[in-house]
Amino acid sequence: MRDDPRLEGPRAKLGKLTLMARAIWTGSISFGLLNVPVKLYSAVSSRSISFRELREQDGSRIRHKKVAEADGEEVPYEKIVKGYEVAPEQYVVLGKGELEGLAPKRTKAIQIEDFVDLDEIDPIYFDRPYYLGPQPGAERAYALLVEAMSTQRKVAIARFVMRNRESLAAIRATGKVLTLATMRFADEVVPPEQLEGLLGDAEEVEPNQREIEMAKALIDSLAADFDPAAYKDEYREELLALIERKARGEDVVTVDADAPKPTKAPDLMAALEQSLAAVKAEELGAGNAARKPAKKAAASRGKSAKTKAKKSRAKAAK
Repeated sequence: MRDDPRLEGPRAKLGKLTLMARAIWTGSISFGLLNVPVKLYSAVSSRSISFRELREQDGSRIRHKKVAEADGEEVPYEKIVKGYEVAPEQYVVLGKGELEGLAPKRTKAIQIEDFVDLDEIDPIYFDRPYYLGPQPGAERAYALLVEAMSTQRKVAIARFVMRNRESLAAIRATGKVLTLATMRFADEVVPPEQLEGLLGDAEEVEPNQREIEMAKALIDSLAADFDPAAYKDEYREELLALIERKARGEDVVTVDADAPKPTKAPDLMAALEQSLAAVKAEELGAGNAARKPAKKAAASRGKSAKTKAKKSRAKAAK
């Protein structure tokens, strides 16, 4: 199996997952009397690893069929209707014509309703990101909108219809490009106060001032500028390595991971102090590593200066 030239490594397959410059929706951004024709592109490419379901004994592919519970017979797509369950096993059936009549009006407009500050939007409302590019002939109007939004530092809240679904969206300027992120409506976000027992006894606990100061110091010691490239999907890398080893016919031994234990209240200060000490030790080690080349360079410069001084004195003596 592993010698079959037709087999392709999982990393090679993932490496081929590149986005094509193909618009998935076309329309125009509208606000006031201004219309800017645009094209919508997906801004993300899934890198998740997918699996097929197989029968364990012989690797035969498992297929899922749509069958009726009443008699177990397979039902073709054109014979399937939608039903909303109003009580156990009781449904209100909606035909395709009825659903199509309720579908949002198909429009090609991204209608801007408000301009807001980005800081006012809780990230929990953001859903999926896209890029907006200008249609041919709309480049000047597009550039104007990008420049105006960048200068004003505002985010446009808009509505548009895609795939028969009305979406709320946030549009903002990023460099010379407009990005659009679909958003969740307010009633789709569950307020934390509706989740009974979410905080447990945490509502009754108040950290003391010393613990707060230590925690703030630990946060400051780990503060850094955000670099998205610095964060890798370690699980995916390990999963790819496992698949590759098994594809080569290697035996793989798995080890159960221990679940992290919560820090108990009496140990909070000790944990904070040890964490700060570890961070400082790491920074000290990095500083020493950086200073060693500098010391070597300084020593080299010192030797060079001494050599030049000796040569200068020798010439003067002659």
